[in-house]
Amino acid sequence: MAQERIIKLFPDGAPGEGDTLYVEESDRNGNRVANETVLRVTGVNDPVIVVYEAPEELACGSAVIVCPGGGYERLAYDLEGEEVCLWLNELGITGILLKYRVPRRSGRAKHEAPLQDLQRAVSCVRANASHLNIDPRRLGVMGFSAGAHLCVMACSSFDRRTYPDMDWMDRISCRPNFCLLVYPAYLEGDAPFCLAPEIRVSPKTPPTMLIQTEDDRAYINGSLFYYYALKEAGVSAWMHLYGKGGHGYGLRDTGAVVNSWPDRVEDWFREIGMLE
Repeated sequence: MAQERIIKLFPDGAPGEGDTLYVEESDRNGNRVANETVLRVTGVNDPVIVVYEAPEELACGSAVIVCPGGGYERLAYDLEGEEVCLWLNELGITGILLKYRVPRRSGRAKHEAPLQDLQRAVSCVRANASHLNIDPRRLGVMGFSAGAHLCVMACSSFDRRTYPDMDWMDRISCRPNFCLLVYPAYLEGDAPFCLAPEIRVSPKTPPTMLIQTEDDRAYINGSLFYYYALKEAGVSAWMHLYGKGGHGYGLRDTGAVVNSWPDRVEDWFREIGMLE
């Protein structure tokens, strides 16, 4: 069983929160995936990372920060978080589950507070790399649905911190070394064939892989546009586009061919040097 440790990202309080506090709640009364319930968490005030260390006999020194989806209103905590970290451990990769702030904060962009949390998480993990037995140059981000949009924002904004420096850790780079997006949401802009205006792609955008299906009709265009933008910028990019599978399947077996996506990701990890 993987060893777990919890690290609070902002010990003195998350930036911009004010006096409004949410009540953290969790439930299994929402949708089911592959005949299993999904643990949903909301009301997060104090973002944390939960570290699932890779078993010593398998550890390769790589780590991935995992961002669950949930429309920036809640987190699909087990389906797109805990289960994913345990899968990464099987590959010898340390999985780091980001419990970022939800629901959306009134008067702030949907991703503003979560992006602060993810930027801080990347710097925090790098600052603690030796204690976590990982290589700070082999640290990636991975997200599902809204969590994938959050990862894109981290890859768009690594050159500017989105909150005032809290301590020395905020002077450590928050640029991910690679990015994995599974059925990403919110990438498409309002104009035809355009990305959302908050997304920036440049030659410095980290190597990226996308997993998508044609019948994920609300979000497929955004994935295609983002892949095209990466290629135009000269960024190393893989995209696996499946016919069927919909949205929100995580790692569970729903009977669709897209359920083989973890095998394709393992190939990609090997190609970019994240697996020995």
